[in-house]
Amino acid sequence: MSTEAISRREDLAEKSPWGLLSWVASVDHKRIGMLYILLAVFFLVVGGMEAVLIRIQLATPNNTFLSPQLFNQLFTMHGTTMVFLVGMPVFTGFSNYLVPLMIGAKDVAFPRLNAMSFWMLPFGAFLLYFSFFTGSAPDAGWFAYAPLSTKAYNLGPGIDYWIVGLIVMGIGSIAGAINIIATVLCLRAPGMSLQRVPLFVWIMLMQAMLIVITLPPLNSALALLCVDRWLDAAFFEPTRGGSALLWQHFFWIFGHPEVYVFALPAFAMISEVIPVFSRKPIYGYAFVAGSSTVILLLSYGVWAHHMFAVGLGTTANIFFSAMTMLIALPTGVKIFNWTATMWGGSIRLTASMLFAIAFLIQFVIGGLTGIMFAAVPIDWQFTDTYFVVAHFHYVLIGGVIFAVFAAVYYWFPKMTGRMLDERLGKWQFWLWVIGFNGTFMVQHFLGAMGMPRRVYTYADNPGWALLNGVSSFSVIFMVAGTMVLVWNVVWSLRAGAPAGDNPWDAFTLEWATTSPPPEDNFKSLPEIKGRRPLWDKNHPDYADWKSSQTPGDGGWRPSRSKACAWSFIVSEAIFFLLLLVAYVVFNTDADTDGPTADSALNVTRTAVFSAFLLASSLTFWLAERSLRAGKTPDFLRWLGATILLGVVFLSGQAWEYAGLLAQDVTVDRNLFASTFFTVTGFHGLHVTAGLIALAIMYALGKNKHVTSAQAQPFGAIGVYWHFVDVVWIFVFATIYLGVFRS
Repeated sequence: MSTEAISRREDLAEKSPWGLLSWVASVDHKRIGMLYILLAVFFLVVGGMEAVLIRIQLATPNNTFLSPQLFNQLFTMHGTTMVFLVGMPVFTGFSNYLVPLMIGAKDVAFPRLNAMSFWMLPFGAFLLYFSFFTGSAPDAGWFAYAPLSTKAYNLGPGIDYWIVGLIVMGIGSIAGAINIIATVLCLRAPGMSLQRVPLFVWIMLMQAMLIVITLPPLNSALALLCVDRWLDAAFFEPTRGGSALLWQHFFWIFGHPEVYVFALPAFAMISEVIPVFSRKPIYGYAFVAGSSTVILLLSYGVWAHHMFAVGLGTTANIFFSAMTMLIALPTGVKIFNWTATMWGGSIRLTASMLFAIAFLIQFVIGGLTGIMFAAVPIDWQFTDTYFVVAHFHYVLIGGVIFAVFAAVYYWFPKMTGRMLDERLGKWQFWLWVIGFNGTFMVQHFLGAMGMPRRVYTYADNPGWALLNGVSSFSVIFMVAGTMVLVWNVVWSLRAGAPAGDNPWDAFTLEWATTSPPPEDNFKSLPEIKGRRPLWDKNHPDYADWKSSQTPGDGGWRPSRSKACAWSFIVSEAIFFLLLLVAYVVFNTDADTDGPTADSALNVTRTAVFSAFLLASSLTFWLAERSLRAGKTPDFLRWLGATILLGVVFLSGQAWEYAGLLAQDVTVDRNLFASTFFTVTGFHGLHVTAGLIALAIMYALGKNKHVTSAQAQPFGAIGVYWHFVDVVWIFVFATIYLGVFRS
């Protein structure tokens, strides 16, 4: 799009600030954040309706309200919707809206990337829900366990739509997380060191980093499942040599850290709400911030406690049992910090504070039942029962959703300039407390009595009908509470009391501007000398910096483009690591039937073409050096050489592929061929993407649009290009040299 076209679009948007075009075309982080939240609310209704239908089916024994097929589709779509279209978007929305305000920035680091990240979400959601119109929505559970999700057991297109929808949404989520990382690291206001950022900002930074390292394992698993379903490979089909357990490992390497992708933002919200309504600074800022970092580090070591029943062996069970218990410690630290903050405080029981207190109680219940699953014998007893359903709903609904409600009542005045009605808020609170606990508390007892999960009906066993009836009836209270919230929002937008800039007498920078904030966020910023700059400004005699010093701000900020590039590289490195793990798993046995690396690959020829690719890193470095020195002809010469070397490498890969196909070595031949084509194919796609970026830079340089001022963005492309070369070193060593083969 030309500069003139962008300008015309923005002028039109400004003339109709509340028109549809102004929202569709907006790159303002506040509007993007609100779009995320509105999308999450819409799918909360959709996912809630699916849950209501499920509970109607389970209200009585031997019910025929839903068919088994439709029940499987509904619980699959309910889980997928609540995880990917409610949980992640609502937190991304709050992060988009609040993080730049809290750090004193005008916008996020990459506004247009931010808009793209959002619009990939409804596009992925459309693909996911379009599956209903094909007559076969996904029905293998939101976890899509193999081999039930493979073509042999699931011929319909529903799983294919599920795969593509999740890939699209995953790309958008990673891009959004990278934007938050770059924003926090690079755009903090003067005086705001990383040790002074609000806990909301710090914890959302940890959450963004967790997204960057959590979604790639899922993307790797989805890539392998794509190859299975579309190209007839057999990664996850045991009857053809594949491994169904490999899917579980890959999925839960994503799935359990994903719990903390939800929990961390809830912690961030509570860490802002409780201090304000206790009229005290957070107790133990460093402990809350540090424990969030510890959760990030430990979250990758607990995935297999979801797999205690598959026979991993005693050593693995002990390790993951210990890690599950260990990761409970940093969460427990936060509970004590929040409780200590309230202790002795001047507590105001607003609707927001009530939801925050309910969060503490219900999240503790969910956490304690989670620790129970760390004991392998207990896990064996309760696995795949309704005890598990009760546990994760206490964490994800009783904890996370209650934290979101607390955040809505707290930040709604800032976003809209209107106050929500406190009386209606308390009605909603009690309806949700009664409804939630009535729905899910009894499911602990159902699980202990042996009722299995994921069944569309059940026999009239003693006590089952009564407890399921209580569970289903209690849903009515949550539905009513949600309707109260909707009415509260609609009424408050039309006739709510004006909020003012800081109705709560809060501490952080978002309350230092108008409600709602202007386009550029701030007319001026207060001096930042501590962790509560607005408190310091409004109460100068009791300013924090007078009684306790915090580490100052040295003023240095990293390059936005480099921060973005390195975050992306970390994500892609994990993606390739998991692909290489799959190759090693299936190719350690030298007695594999059919073609192998030793019989099918020409190592010497590939080594020659590899040398061309590795040499391109040197020529790129020379091009970057020439650009920094302002030597445009040398820059173009070395950049052209880099492109040529990359093309030669891809030509060599195409030559190799042609030879293999001529020998009938195709992706469906055996697991060596499947893993070889998958790993090298994805690497080739990355090389191609890099060449396109380099070609664009070359064309811009030819037209004299690239100067030494663009050295930083060009260097970010260089980070990616060098990464592609490094990945090939590992691919060559693993596949061609067989460093892991027996």
